[in-house]
Amino acid sequence: ASRQRGVPGDDEINWRDPALSTRAVREYLEALDEEALGEALPKRLSVTDPLSRWTAAPGGPAFFAYSTNYLIDVEHGVIMDVEPTPAHRTAEVESTKTMIERVEEQFDIKPDRLIGDTAYGTAPMLAWMVNEKDIEPHVPVWDKTERKNESLSISDFQWSEEAQEYRCPTGHALRSEWRAFKNQRSHVTKADTIIFRSRQTDCSKCSMKERCCP
Repeated sequence: ASRQRGVPGDDEINWRDPALSTRAVREYLEALDEEALGEALPKRLSVTDPLSRWTAAPGGPAFFAYSTNYLIDVEHGVIMDVEPTPAHRTAEVESTKTMIERVEEQFDIKPDRLIGDTAYGTAPMLAWMVNEKDIEPHVPVWDKTERKNESLSISDFQWSEEAQEYRCPTGHALRSEWRAFKNQRSHVTKADTIIFRSRQTDCSKCSMKERCCP
């Protein structure tokens, strides 16, 4: 397979073309059916090895490649398992679940702690480690609260412990409830979050509304 030759990911490709009927292409099409990998189209696609990913991670010109992921016992310096994946962050993180479960099934060994970079610090991955596998995560939390555009981030809202409310940059309150209920409510949603809302009268004519609710 060529490490450079490819087409834009949104190009229409006739995968029924006999010239493209290679083992790599057949495996790619099977994966699309089984795992719905086609939900997010890559920027570029290799017509000879579609599961590979276009990456410039090592530096220098971009090329089609795979990643080799290792599960390592750092205390003893032993590689416990290896799992190749497309050079894509999501696939690489998911491979960790595969390796941990495979090692546990084959050798009845499960890590007490897991060391990883920020890619492993997403809420779903942390929940899987802590709640499902009872593994202590030693990874930085992936903070997605800071915005890269000009819209407001969570750090722009100040928490008042005494009032149990947030204050927006213009000084208006955001509360989990604005009226008293006869029976106390937790306000915790199914997603295990609490939603804080402001008054409509405070927001409707606010000068920062475009940055707050783009």
